[in-house]
Amino acid sequence: MKDHLKILLQTLPQKPGVYQHIDKNGKVIYVGKARNLKKRVTSYFNKTHESGRTRVLVRKIADVRTIVVENEFDALLLENSLIKKHQPRYNVMLKDDKTYPWICIKNERFPRFIYTRNLVKDGSEYFGPYASPRVAKILLDLFKEVFTLRTCNYDLAQDKIEQGKYKVCLEYHLGNCLGPCEGLQTEEEYNQMAADAREILKGNFKQATRYLQDKMMQYAENLQFEAAQKVKERLEILDRYENKSTVVHPSITQVDVYSIVSDESYAYINFFNISNGAIVRSHTTEIRKKLDETDEELLEEAIIELRERFPSNAKEIYLPFPLDLQIPGLQITVPRIGDKRRIVELSERNAKYFRIEKLKQTKIVDPEAHTNRIMAQMKKDLRMPVEPRHIEGFDNSNIQGTNPVAACVVFKNGKPSKQDYRKFNIKTVEGPNDFASMEEVIWRRYHRLLQENEPLPQLIVIDGGKGQLNAALSSLERLGLRGKISILGIAKRLEELFFPDDPIPLYLDKTSETLKILQQIRNESHRFGLAHHRDRRSKSGLQMEMEKIPGIGPSTIASLLRQYKSMKKIKEADATSLAEVVGQHKAQIIFQHFHEQK
Repeated sequence: MKDHLKILLQTLPQKPGVYQHIDKNGKVIYVGKARNLKKRVTSYFNKTHESGRTRVLVRKIADVRTIVVENEFDALLLENSLIKKHQPRYNVMLKDDKTYPWICIKNERFPRFIYTRNLVKDGSEYFGPYASPRVAKILLDLFKEVFTLRTCNYDLAQDKIEQGKYKVCLEYHLGNCLGPCEGLQTEEEYNQMAADAREILKGNFKQATRYLQDKMMQYAENLQFEAAQKVKERLEILDRYENKSTVVHPSITQVDVYSIVSDESYAYINFFNISNGAIVRSHTTEIRKKLDETDEELLEEAIIELRERFPSNAKEIYLPFPLDLQIPGLQITVPRIGDKRRIVELSERNAKYFRIEKLKQTKIVDPEAHTNRIMAQMKKDLRMPVEPRHIEGFDNSNIQGTNPVAACVVFKNGKPSKQDYRKFNIKTVEGPNDFASMEEVIWRRYHRLLQENEPLPQLIVIDGGKGQLNAALSSLERLGLRGKISILGIAKRLEELFFPDDPIPLYLDKTSETLKILQQIRNESHRFGLAHHRDRRSKSGLQMEMEKIPGIGPSTIASLLRQYKSMKKIKEADATSLAEVVGQHKAQIIFQHFHEQK
């Protein structure tokens, strides 16, 4: 560490604030926040970091700048601002910075509702942004069907209307507008409809529903049944949209919900804005990890960024877990049960679905990146020193000790490498002894690889629990390979993962990609071993029956097995085809034997 950095670390304040790591070229490479600047910055230099990326970052630090603030929330805001300004290489940033669509209520007489991507500070009111243009357009279509809001861009000043400067257009004749341009609709009536539409944008359907119901009854009392029917149809449209929008209890209002799902390389943050029991805004974004950040750190960063990007009047936010974060004027809640918990779970599901879609896209567009991510995730989940690029799985198969066999399947980069599969006939074990059979097979497999100087796997997967695992370990120890190859056992009942010298099994999430690959290896070794066992049992039964035929010896039986593979095919063969394999005389004996049996 450079001398000036040592002096700097000793003089740092023990106050909340923001620190910036600077490289030798004077460029900001990382911005962070801290409750205690002295402790946080010093921790980079006085401990060994597990993450290789963090170690590289520390080596590049030539200077550190700090800014002291009043509290942690101010530090979070300042950190977000500095990250946007400097775009540091080692900071996480929300991936998409595109312009989102808004619904604008123009600041004018007889205000128009328009779709826009540009915010103009002209006194107009903006709702959004919406993550999808489709959502904004659906709402505008709803307003067009339910209300008679104008779509023209005339300047409907009072004097211009009185002077008769405008004429009604086709929208008036279609019943989509009531003609305010000719003074056929009062400003008070129009503003009431605009207010109801504004409430729908806020997630409140009650006022609009009440207004339409009153209009329907008014038309009905005046015997204007066609007009009443049109209003009734609009009420039904509004009701259908409300039923689709309301996904939580109506008492949950003015709430923001955040959740996070992450893997080794990326985090996926989902955001809901809820008003009057309706999700009025939903957005999911992806963050690429830079320095093995925790979910808590990433969610804090995302909340500040998303609140800035999607302005909200919410006074409360729901989170899946507690954060050491205080935002003035905002209550943070971690729901445990009921409707509040269900809406957090819905947010988490949206983040998971978004992640699944992203992974599918990556698998198609960039298979190598997909493989690298899975390998990195397996290394982390299985606590391995290296990525398991080469995995071998073993399984035993026998029926009451007869024809015991074993199978070895090989996976490379997470995919089966079938040309490397191997079959084993158990030679030294008598009776049904899975442990001894596993010990024999592991010793034979890796003794041969060592003799032939072939590459060893990074991971061995044993189909079974502690007993089979210990048997395999015994052979690895005899070969001097214990500790050089990672090994685990996977039990079928609860999918427990057993590791050497650890009495407590590991349980991975049932949706984990690591577990799915381990299950695939286990199932493939079982399938391959079972197929070999059936084949051997079939050949054994065939050989025993053939031995009963007078004049037919082991060499003849071996020739027939090579040619026909099964008893059924030998029985179905005619004398001519048999003669081509074993000669005319023996073919006649075999043919007559099976025909006499029939």
